[in-house]
Amino acid sequence: MEPPPSLIRPETITADASTVINLNATGRARDIVQALGSRFVVVDVVQVELEAGRRSGRRDADLLNGLLADRLFELVQLDAAAMVHFENLVIGSAIETLDDGEAATIAYSITAGATAAIDERKATAMCSQRFPALSVCSTVDILARPDVQNSLGNDELSAAVFQALMHGRMRVLPHNVQWVVDLIGPDQASGCTSLPRAARRLRTN
Repeated sequence: MEPPPSLIRPETITADASTVINLNATGRARDIVQALGSRFVVVDVVQVELEAGRRSGRRDADLLNGLLADRLFELVQLDAAAMVHFENLVIGSAIETLDDGEAATIAYSITAGATAAIDERKATAMCSQRFPALSVCSTVDILARPDVQNSLGNDELSAAVFQALMHGRMRVLPHNVQWVVDLIGPDQASGCTSLPRAARRLRTN
């Protein structure tokens, strides 16, 4: 099984809400963060988003608070320079703007020299167009890191990715699709509705 193109281990990763949700859904968030060895931060705007999820019965805010208490994640705020980027990303027409959590994640990463961990195609495309120097990764990029694979082992990593797909509805970007299907197997992939439809019919090589 060939790994997808993998990010160089970033010094700091700014996690969007989707990344926090997906890592929590793996059931191995602590192991993954410790294995990667990067500094993980989350902007307070994202924490507020996750707190709002309590209304629909989601526990991601509690799980994030546990990671913060264990000092595996660090809570950060936008400074004045980051606020300028944030406002530019949330003010305007819907097609040209992002939600507050994604915007805050990107804005902080720009000014802090961090890697933004986001899973939405629109946000990823906007970063490529407007901030080409910004380092961006997805949750799958994090899970595919050799450090994580070596720490968890193939079977445990496969189980973790499958849980993220099923319970976190983790989005998978095109460059990671084959790796995910090879890892979890086509039978399990066929039931993961967050995968592209074509990916649910892929067969391992």
